[in-house]
Amino acid sequence: THCTTVLVGLIVVTILSKSHADRNVYPSAGVLFVHVLEREYFKGEFPPYPKAGDSSNDPITFNTNLKGYPDRPGWLRYIQRTSHSDGVLYGSPTAEHVGKPTIIEITAYNKRTFETARHNLVINIMSTEEFPLPYQAEFFIKNINVEEMLASEVLGDFLGAVKNVWQPERLNAINITSALDRGGRVPLPINDLKEGVYVMVGADVQFSSCLREVETPQNQLRCSQEMEPVISCDKKFRAQFHIDWCKISLVDITKVIPVHSNRPDLGTGVLPDIGEYNPPSESLKSRDYFADFLITLAVPSAVALVLFIILGYSLCCRREGVIQLVHHSSIQKSTKELRSMSKNREISWPLSTLPVFHPVSGEVVPPIHPDNYETTSMPLMQTQTNLQSQIQIPQQQSSGK
Repeated sequence: THCTTVLVGLIVVTILSKSHADRNVYPSAGVLFVHVLEREYFKGEFPPYPKAGDSSNDPITFNTNLKGYPDRPGWLRYIQRTSHSDGVLYGSPTAEHVGKPTIIEITAYNKRTFETARHNLVINIMSTEEFPLPYQAEFFIKNINVEEMLASEVLGDFLGAVKNVWQPERLNAINITSALDRGGRVPLPINDLKEGVYVMVGADVQFSSCLREVETPQNQLRCSQEMEPVISCDKKFRAQFHIDWCKISLVDITKVIPVHSNRPDLGTGVLPDIGEYNPPSESLKSRDYFADFLITLAVPSAVALVLFIILGYSLCCRREGVIQLVHHSSIQKSTKELRSMSKNREISWPLSTLPVFHPVSGEVVPPIHPDNYETTSMPLMQTQTNLQSQIQIPQQQSSGK
């Protein structure tokens, strides 16, 4: 076979070969499974660049799904950061999938030529007696993204640091999860911030005293105040991994009480045969909607008429309504009387209405407004047109006439 399998610790890392046949991998249940989709392999299936000597750097993306279904199995994840980076399938299969071959369809898209290439990956999950390991610890690493952690060198360095602190006989990476899958936020593109990743490891011995330090009351208080706890072995990770010790999770599965839920028996997914569909006959009885139309109009009209009669009776026939009408009438009468009195009151004439002398002839010019002019409607300023129409300047006669 042309499928290369690399074993790093107990982590299965497979690389696609150039064989066109189905590729078979054999991960173990409860062990982290990592499968790399190399772009260099798929470049050979697409036509090269038209110019000789140019380096081929086609943008290639991958689509992975369970054969016959639109998505992958629930335990299997996929990530590809850019179209110029390799894709990675990763996850942790469970004991429920043992003995059931899982066929993953891998489709590569060349964004330059718009061509595709498809291959199948057959995942045969094997059972093992050593797993699951009884003591499991989950770390949150703040300065690394998930695709960086999936690299065999980086993951190997982290497992080496954990083994140095924990000192187990068997140590295994169980699962890796991006912080975004746990509800984390996408970091701002400044200061080279990372998304963060959760790494779960398992061992066969009790947790070390260093890992237990986070459970002390002093460190719990510091975590509640959003302060970093004091961990003696943090310096063994700090050089490469920045661990959030407040988010560490220590689980002893030997003390976990299993919860059994009674699930209903799943059927075959096929609806029972109830015979052929019989549509209604074409000879349907006609329906008269005239009565419905009358009811629709009569009921609101009757309600409106009753309300109108009640309102008219309250205003015209009852003592309170009559008093309100008389009161309203007296207000209108008083308003008219005040307006008529304001027109007849005597006020001093403004200066613009007094007699003035003509600047040319020296004659006395009559006031702009007569004595019977209604002052209540007098404008504050006269326009040029009104002044010319009301004041006529006498013309000088020539000396010859």
